[in-house]
Amino acid sequence: MHDSPPPVTRRTFLHRTGAGAVLLAGGVLAGGTAAAAPGGRSALAGGPAPAGLDPLALLKKMLSFDTQNFGEGGVTRPYAEMLKAVWGSAGVPAEIIPTPKKDNVHLVARIEGTTAAPPLLLLGHSDVVPVERDKWSVDPFAGVVRDGEVYGRGALDMKGANSANISALLRHVKEGAKFDRDIIVLTDCDEEAGQYGSHWLAENHWDKINAGMVLTEGGWFLAQKDRRTPMLITVTRQDKVYFNLDLVADGTATHSSKPNPDSAIAKLSRAVTDIDTWLAPVTLTPVTREYFGALAKATDDRPLERALRLLLSARSQQARERAAALVVKRSSYPWLHQALLRTTHAFVIEDAGYKENVIPSKATLRVNCRGVPGGQRPRDFLAAIRRRLADRDVAVKLAGNPGESEEDALKRLDETWGKAPSSLDSPLFEAIGDAAAKTYPDAVFAPALFEAGTSLSPWTSKGVPGYGVYPYVVDNDQLIAMHGNDERITVEALKQGTEFMYRLFGRFRVG
Repeated sequence: MHDSPPPVTRRTFLHRTGAGAVLLAGGVLAGGTAAAAPGGRSALAGGPAPAGLDPLALLKKMLSFDTQNFGEGGVTRPYAEMLKAVWGSAGVPAEIIPTPKKDNVHLVARIEGTTAAPPLLLLGHSDVVPVERDKWSVDPFAGVVRDGEVYGRGALDMKGANSANISALLRHVKEGAKFDRDIIVLTDCDEEAGQYGSHWLAENHWDKINAGMVLTEGGWFLAQKDRRTPMLITVTRQDKVYFNLDLVADGTATHSSKPNPDSAIAKLSRAVTDIDTWLAPVTLTPVTREYFGALAKATDDRPLERALRLLLSARSQQARERAAALVVKRSSYPWLHQALLRTTHAFVIEDAGYKENVIPSKATLRVNCRGVPGGQRPRDFLAAIRRRLADRDVAVKLAGNPGESEEDALKRLDETWGKAPSSLDSPLFEAIGDAAAKTYPDAVFAPALFEAGTSLSPWTSKGVPGYGVYPYVVDNDQLIAMHGNDERITVEALKQGTEFMYRLFGRFRVG
């Protein structure tokens, strides 16, 4: 069972809310996913990649595969076959695990260890979110390198991390390394959306992915204001709580030649205005307090440091809110730090109307929300939104799982909200910290909260510690391009991140 409702894309949302296919025709989501690289290139052009492939070459190869996920899974088999060949060239067995959806597969590679210690599992998804091709300055599936940055959908999230992980492990394998436990590398599908992701895999093939520690995407490696110098190296030990709300307005349907005051679209618009710039209250938890304390220690921006000290020492909610506003104003990563301070709400999918000469009777807006575990409860955030829109003639509905009542959905979210973060007492956390100290010696290392979500739940729900890192230093522009346009990371950061991962795996090496 999912900890939260699976993400809903515009395509799925419009289908569920009854909008016609005419809304998709010619739109950015029109058309399907492609199994081959752009321009008719074969997905396996050039043959199997050699085991000694460097991380940039491997990433460019990964980016050439169009694994877009429009909401119901993607086409990942060609990508998995390429990686299986990479593992095979290094003598590492790998298995493709099909799902009920054609060409949507998982890949599991296993490096056998010397003892029966619980395995270390690396979790890296193969699917990526869709692209708006006309908004990109380069081909999003060509792995273009420009001005020291490699561009492509997935460069940051998370084929870049997959490249660093696999390249680092292959370097150990090429050196004849022996590890003190099995290392499992799971390249999963349906992370961005779909019903056959890690939950399905855990329910059907747990024996292949049973592990004692898991590492996936998450913690950010942040730079100082100069956008180059490593400042803060974080590992996430907890994800924010994912949930969706629907704002629904009803009005009178009539001919568009006779505008009327009972417009569903206008009602919805006024409701959006009411909550657009509204912010949920700041909440600090032990996890976020430790993070912001580390940021205060790491930054060379003295005004930001003072704002952070004010935030951490505030004794009233009013003082906390003032200090938080200063932190966001001073931060070089304002959107990230705003997200770590409170429950967030983002307007993501709108559905209204079907013909230009008809004023529609209904308008619906999906609002994606992310709550801070141990902070404001999702049920309290929902109540706050309802109070704020009480006079707007707009219904606020919690979008739960199919057939789930609102109270059952809230109880499920309460459980997720109350789940403890992963322990800091594990060999994997120690290995991450040691690798950070050696690779980024002048930066501060700290555990953190991830502002987004991952596929970790099948393991963490069983008490298995799970952590997250994107092992390359990013600036704010690169961070914003995640799930956006011109997604990219620097070549130098990728190389340094691969060295970080090599050192991390070295902690488990016995020969």
